[in-house]
Amino acid sequence: MTKRTAADYGRLADLFEDGVAARRELLKLGLTGKVMALKCRPGGGWTRLFLGVYLLTGGTPDRRQLVRGALLRAGPLTYLTGLEAARRHGVRRIPEDQRIHVLVPHGRGLSSQGPLLVERTNRSWSGTVRDGFPVVDLARALIDAARREARFDVVRAMIADAVQRQLCSPNALVAELRNLHLGGTALPRAVLGEVSDGVRSAAEAWARSLVGRSSLPSPQHNVLIRTARGRQLAIVDGWWDDVGLAWQIDSKEFHMSPDDYAHTMAQHSALLAHGVMTVHTVPSRLKTDPNAVLEELVGAYRSAATRPRPSVVATLWRPV
Repeated sequence: MTKRTAADYGRLADLFEDGVAARRELLKLGLTGKVMALKCRPGGGWTRLFLGVYLLTGGTPDRRQLVRGALLRAGPLTYLTGLEAARRHGVRRIPEDQRIHVLVPHGRGLSSQGPLLVERTNRSWSGTVRDGFPVVDLARALIDAARREARFDVVRAMIADAVQRQLCSPNALVAELRNLHLGGTALPRAVLGEVSDGVRSAAEAWARSLVGRSSLPSPQHNVLIRTARGRQLAIVDGWWDDVGLAWQIDSKEFHMSPDDYAHTMAQHSALLAHGVMTVHTVPSRLKTDPNAVLEELVGAYRSAATRPRPSVVATLWRPV
């Protein structure tokens, strides 16, 4: 190989997005199969990502290059779905999984390979372009991801994150499940039942399960508390209206940011100023010390019942 030829190969990567090319496109440029095979040998300068797909810069691909290669391997009219698509939509509470789940038209003869997870479907989908990649709508992505996850808390956290941060509506998820006639939907259906009941985070769902094992009446979830004159005081995670008792699951992790957490603390002070008793629980205790949490709730409920109910108005809160 002459220096000039080496330089030409070096510039070749600039012709393709993320330096990733499919065999069919390289053949159009006049490269032969033999040349491609030589370039993928040790010291040749290329890395084979998938069958017929090459990283022209060589070395270990980053995530973006690997996703680009998976889409090229799957062919035209391919869209990302599942966890990779959910990640591109901005969902944060998703499990570690390196698979790249793609949707392809039903008649395409293509098998999964390495991290590439191929799903053939004859059900139409809609999507958009995110960060330079074609992705299905978030509702489809979340349900496709949930169908392949056996851990209830993982599915709960993923869906709750998307709904809580208003990336996806519960109605869109329900509609996606209604149109789906595949297995593996029990967990997302159960989680959506919780979301419809007002549970907006994984920790709040754990809290609901905990109270369900106790003698306490079921609280309302995600309740907006106002003064008698209509001024908003707080949105609380749990509310026993008969005694005017509030329950907050306090965690920066579940309330998304330090600013959100500070706002929550300000709401707590407003509740206290208007006579509302509030129990505060960090999420980890729901798992590590549930009996103690229940004792605190029962004690607070009994104490709240001994005094007049605060003069506040409570209504269910839902994201707009």
